[in-house]
Amino acid sequence: MAQLDESLSYVRDRVADCTRAGRSVRVTTHTDCDGIAAGAIITKALSRRGTRYATRTADEFSGGLIASLKSDPRDLHIITDLGGGFAAELDRELGDSWIILDHHQIPDGEADNERVVNAWRFGIDGGTEVCGGGMAYLAARAMDDANTDLAGAAVVAALGDRQDAGERRSLTGKNHEIAEEARGAGLLESGLDLLLVGRETRPLADALAFTSQPFIEGLTWNRDACAAALESAGVSLKEGGRWRVPAELDQDEKGRVMEEVARSAGGGAAATAGMIGYAYTFPGEDGRGFLRDGREFATMLNSCGRAKRAGAGMAVCMGERGDMLREAEGVLARYRTEIRDYMEMLGGQRWRFAEGERHVVVNGQDVIPESMTGTISSLMAGSPRNAGKVVILHTRAEENAVKFSSRKAPGCSPGINLSRIMRSGAEKFDGIGGGHDAAAGAKVSRERLDEFLKYLDASVQDTAGS
Repeated sequence: MAQLDESLSYVRDRVADCTRAGRSVRVTTHTDCDGIAAGAIITKALSRRGTRYATRTADEFSGGLIASLKSDPRDLHIITDLGGGFAAELDRELGDSWIILDHHQIPDGEADNERVVNAWRFGIDGGTEVCGGGMAYLAARAMDDANTDLAGAAVVAALGDRQDAGERRSLTGKNHEIAEEARGAGLLESGLDLLLVGRETRPLADALAFTSQPFIEGLTWNRDACAAALESAGVSLKEGGRWRVPAELDQDEKGRVMEEVARSAGGGAAATAGMIGYAYTFPGEDGRGFLRDGREFATMLNSCGRAKRAGAGMAVCMGERGDMLREAEGVLARYRTEIRDYMEMLGGQRWRFAEGERHVVVNGQDVIPESMTGTISSLMAGSPRNAGKVVILHTRAEENAVKFSSRKAPGCSPGINLSRIMRSGAEKFDGIGGGHDAAAGAKVSRERLDEFLKYLDASVQDTAGS
């Protein structure tokens, strides 16, 4: 990893030059969980070293955004979890006063640009082994070893980016190394457990009802059905007048919960796939608070991004535990309600679903807002009914465009690379697209919708068997 170390040293030196000269570092980051965490990590590292900085978030990267970045030419721009494919335009508009810290797949032409500090350049799979927050953490640690305490935020970023793709939903590659650094610093605990939302904080029925990864047909968001299923399994919901939480279940009870969930959902073992796995817990957080569970922390950051309250999520990620935490908690509660409502609306209108052998296309227009496409497509990909397929969701976007979000469900053909499909298709139809092997998006004009859908259908079929 010598080349990676050299690139991280380059980032450190550029920031040091700015600091000594009294110039500013301007951070631009994505508005999802990964981007918010990445921006928080870099911003915290800059703050600690006394560097002047300004931080902003963006839903997507574009030529228009690059134009808005122009400022004092002596300032340095650090772009996190965004910017892949725009190196030439950044060079043209900003000269050498920019650096990208990212993990999305990039065109071959960017592999030799020293300002593109991207996981794929160093032989690291940016879809499963490190996320944008992880790349930001590596850069922050290169600036100062004391920034090791930011490793927890990078773990949250990886969980939010659904990179817990190892055995039993574990983190692998650089993500695992970063998690081990967090554990070594006393920031993190991990171990196999029943993965219900709010493992240490929520009453059992609520925890099961709020669990949406995997999406459990008939139980997710249905508290009454969950309570009935738990009671049928012979699991006591209360102890001494107090509601029990998932962390209090013994191994026998966990086994009975799994059996009852499989029976209730009518999907056998497939219905409970992913429910047992590695839990990532922050012992320093409030024992009854939602930040204690790494995945719930990640959901909160995602909710802040979708609700245009990324600043609140970033503040919490940087250590704020006052008003910003209370605001983020409210955003999270509303976010979960919105997700439930959107899924129920789609579920009640089956005409919106076009099922194919290898994929399912979901028409979310006039129901799903552009900001929620990634969340909803991920939930659908987690449903056992879509196992082995690609889920493609599309909805209306601003400026006469259509937004696409695609996800590979468990068991999907390894030959399908959604990043390549979305990027190539978007270029073919004068749009923009990209992402990861298993999760990618695109945006094209509404006039090209039918053509793009035909292209996606053919591309998924052609690559599924390769």
